[in-house]
Amino acid sequence: MASSSAARAAHHQRTLQWGYRWALWAAILWGAWYVPGTAVWHESPFATMDLSDPRAFLVCAAVITAFHSVMVTVFQWVWLGSLGKLGDYFRTIGQFRKISRWYFIAAVVGGLMANFGSYLAMGYVGAVFAAVAGLLYPVVGATVAKLWYNERISARAAVGIAIIILGGVAIYAPALMAESHSGGNQWIGYLGGAMAAIGWGLEGAIVGRAMDVTDPDCGVSIRYTAEAIYWVVLILPAIALFAHVPVPVTEIASGIVHSKALLWLVVGGVTFSFCAVAWYKSFPLIGVGRGQALGAFYAMFATLFTAIFTLQFPEWYFLIGLALVIFGGFVMVSERSENLEVIRGGATPASTETHA
Repeated sequence: MASSSAARAAHHQRTLQWGYRWALWAAILWGAWYVPGTAVWHESPFATMDLSDPRAFLVCAAVITAFHSVMVTVFQWVWLGSLGKLGDYFRTIGQFRKISRWYFIAAVVGGLMANFGSYLAMGYVGAVFAAVAGLLYPVVGATVAKLWYNERISARAAVGIAIIILGGVAIYAPALMAESHSGGNQWIGYLGGAMAAIGWGLEGAIVGRAMDVTDPDCGVSIRYTAEAIYWVVLILPAIALFAHVPVPVTEIASGIVHSKALLWLVVGGVTFSFCAVAWYKSFPLIGVGRGQALGAFYAMFATLFTAIFTLQFPEWYFLIGLALVIFGGFVMVSERSENLEVIRGGATPASTETHA
């Protein structure tokens, strides 16, 4: 009995360690993504366009996000091929009713909402704001995970969530007060930051419905495949055919292909594809709420990388908000190991399926 308990404790400890490692890698790569994600806005065709018209800006953000989703999908297919998991990937897609539908739903909030919103924030306000504003996503993820499938939120985690919310107030309040007096269109960037926080938080909670019975590498690839389908097959054609916009979608896409913007999107696709892989791998190991809380350290890395590459430092209130949110995330993930079991109050919808 003693040896059995020791083996179980050792396995639990290894599970936590790997979960934290994957979440930390996700944070590093996620932070790195904000450099190319912002740089693309300073290349042709965007650098020479009049983006003061919100319609033109929104269309450009949509095209950029579509390219981003395609790049991420391609690199994740390469990753699956190197692991010999392409067969598992297609078999999992085939289990649409019980498994893959959750990834298609997650692509709506994580891609059409969060990734799009993040590019809006980077374009209108800047990389640091976009990174720091999205830090509220662990609060959304942990709250929804609690409501949907009773993932436990301890007293320490609740304190961490409260600190993160306070950090969010420190980030948004000065910016919104300044915007209320300027009368400009930067509110679109602030709205994009909120979309990123809500969308990524919901994404983690939604994919938690299928992660228990899905290989994480296959699951995250399905999620981005779905997003690429939405953008390329549905949204961009709809904009091109029915929306009255200053610049045609085809002209923007052609401009990207023939400029350095494509190189930045490739670099961003590489960093974000493996960031997403690491992020998804952490969820079944340490839980959605904790995986997202540790992943929120990405803002610290984004701030550092942006300062290194641009030699520009953020406003003081960004730094205060960043410090509060990182501290709140640390509080959430610093519980004693025996309190970190992932406990859910009911079976997931896919619980009757075999591992794809």
